[in-house]
Amino acid sequence: MQSLSPWRACVAPMLDWTDRHCRYFHRLISPHARLYTEMLTTGALVHGNMLRFLEYNQEEHAVALQLGGSEPADLAHCAKLAQQFGYDEVNLNCGCPSERVQRGAFGACLMNEASLVADCVKAMIDAVGGDPKVPITVKHRIGIDQIESYDYVRDFVGTVANAGCEVFIVHARNAWLKGLSPKENREIPPLRYEFVHQLKRDFPHLTIVLNGGLADNASCVAQLQPGAMIDGVALDGVMVGRAAYHNPWLMAEWDELLFGLPPREPALTREAVEAAMVAYTEREMVRTAGWAHGEVRWPQVIRHILGLYHGLPGARRWRQVWSDHKLKDLSPSEVMALAHQRP
Repeated sequence: MQSLSPWRACVAPMLDWTDRHCRYFHRLISPHARLYTEMLTTGALVHGNMLRFLEYNQEEHAVALQLGGSEPADLAHCAKLAQQFGYDEVNLNCGCPSERVQRGAFGACLMNEASLVADCVKAMIDAVGGDPKVPITVKHRIGIDQIESYDYVRDFVGTVANAGCEVFIVHARNAWLKGLSPKENREIPPLRYEFVHQLKRDFPHLTIVLNGGLADNASCVAQLQPGAMIDGVALDGVMVGRAAYHNPWLMAEWDELLFGLPPREPALTREAVEAAMVAYTEREMVRTAGWAHGEVRWPQVIRHILGLYHGLPGARRWRQVWSDHKLKDLSPSEVMALAHQRP
């Protein structure tokens, strides 16, 4: 595993989903996956409750902070905060197509402003003093609207790389800024994996990670195996989004399939992960009791694990028990016992 990229297998930043509770859950299943926060805007960190947004569990490492913004000074300030809090990476969002993000003049529309992105990246690198322990990375699309030329994304990557960025996570679809919802933007623009592979061929010294449409482990392996190489150059990693959230157990195979490690001994079980999440939730409920900015309630943690038994007999009833709001006043341990009772 020593020779593999730290970005070999990543779980995508997903708004309202990849909070610290979700990341703790994912870390239980995959010890080596790289985890990402939800996108946090620079405004939220500069003007909001900084601790609330930046808090995370030490078990989450390696964990990256994803930022949304377009002002170099604000991004530099937030990158410095990330360094102070001990994050392992700061990632700039240049791929989100939502209208709210567009109104803030960041996200996918930044691909039309490669020079500004380069300025943002340089400001963040300077803010962390070029610390290799806090790489500044960019997540982006392959194009905007009807721009379907490979040259467009090649020039974007080249410009930003010249500012010092060495890691690019590429969602292999265009972002359509008008006419499609964020959900449709993940499904309708066609996937062009060949663009991502070509980027690695043109920039072999950069770390290039493929994102988009990876629905199962077979798809991930196919993108990383030697047969996917172009002129002897292979991608450095893959990033999985909703598939990892809705069917998290697929990450249990990543050690073997993606990192080439031997099977875990003893073997990991879903029941052990569920019990660990219940114990974690109960600790969090005690730790945050009376907090002014919000106590942890078990439904807000357990919602992230509802795909744990995906595809197995009894999974539907198990989800129904954990989703039953009439049980919200019971302890998580009591609800877990009910969830595993025979009907």
